[in-house]
Amino acid sequence: MSGNAKLFKNFPTLFISIKWVLLACLIGVFAGSASALFLVSLDWATQFRESHHWIIALLPVAGFVIGCMYHYLGKDVEAGNNLLLENIHQPATIIPLKMAPFVLIGTVATHLFGGSAGREGTALQMGGSIADQFTRIFKLNSSDRKLVIIAGIAAGFGSVFGTPLAGAIFGIEVLVIGRLRYDALVPALIASVVADMTTRAWQVGHTHYQIPFVPEISLVHILYAVLAGCIFGICSVAFSSLTHYIGSIFKSKVRFAPLRPLIGGSLVALAVFGMDTTRYIGLGIPVILQSFSEQLPAYDFVLKILFTAVTLGAAFKGGEVTPLFFIGATLGSFLSTFIPLPTALLAGMGFVAVFAGAANTPLACTIMAIELFGSSCGIYVALACITAYFFSGHRGIYTAQRIGRPKPLSYDWRARKSF
Repeated sequence: MSGNAKLFKNFPTLFISIKWVLLACLIGVFAGSASALFLVSLDWATQFRESHHWIIALLPVAGFVIGCMYHYLGKDVEAGNNLLLENIHQPATIIPLKMAPFVLIGTVATHLFGGSAGREGTALQMGGSIADQFTRIFKLNSSDRKLVIIAGIAAGFGSVFGTPLAGAIFGIEVLVIGRLRYDALVPALIASVVADMTTRAWQVGHTHYQIPFVPEISLVHILYAVLAGCIFGICSVAFSSLTHYIGSIFKSKVRFAPLRPLIGGSLVALAVFGMDTTRYIGLGIPVILQSFSEQLPAYDFVLKILFTAVTLGAAFKGGEVTPLFFIGATLGSFLSTFIPLPTALLAGMGFVAVFAGAANTPLACTIMAIELFGSSCGIYVALACITAYFFSGHRGIYTAQRIGRPKPLSYDWRARKSF
């Protein structure tokens, strides 16, 4: 037996640890750099659109071009985030690297021309597809490949939002409802932290939110937080159900795929010019910030649901998470008119809780809130996220999620696929 073989036999954990540290660092550097490029491009697209509103009239044309790109060149990657989850559950062929540039181009175009979408989907797909290329390079087995894709998802999420801890937990929590993959925690955490450091090294910043006052914990305040969580959970169901429903209508009624975003883009553009506002398209960061400082009307979150459901249902590219932040924050701001908690606190609770219900990731969302808003709000956001998670049932924005442990009082046909 050679010296190296003997050393590995005596200290296998050391070698395995070194392997995953190096691999996760590589994933983090590449995914973080991709996120930096994406965030800079997205910022440019947003600024250009807000300075040249006429470009929104071209949203149907942009939708048709995006549709053609995926229809003729990218059918094998059009499933997006669900393709990543499916390859973790049942490893198939290596995810094509073209997923990264395709979703980057599609998302930037969606925002440039006025669609209502987010950014997490793009970051996850770039991180996951880039990470999966290391499967071929290092000839990894199917078990290691699952961990690599999870690390890529964590790196994409952590770097695009500047929340590395939440990114790591999201990567292991989003796969299966009710169960965590602890074997993926180390590569996910390292990849997410390194990706966030890489994005910051490129001098790309993130939006900062503040909750200036958090009241002391009391039984009454806990009940208010649970009540808000129930409403946030119901809202998450409304969003995911409407988005899936509109998507199914487009697929059943419009056979030629590129026409779906053309029609959806026409509806969104007409609504923008008819209402004479760009408030409900793009990321909506200014409105999210506004929700932390003043009470907003109920129609803000309702209209954002409609704009986003049509945009994503029509197969434009992007993500659901930032629109869910908008929906949750504006809903929370509105709830402060009759729930006696500070407006900023309710906005922050809604910011993460609606996402927690829609993505079935209460732990990641709680940690995200602590990273974004500070630890003082931790109990309130945890109550809201967990309550929203239970009230959302087994429905969500990611159809490829599996059910590891059915939620109490939430049974549907998907629970039969528990494992």
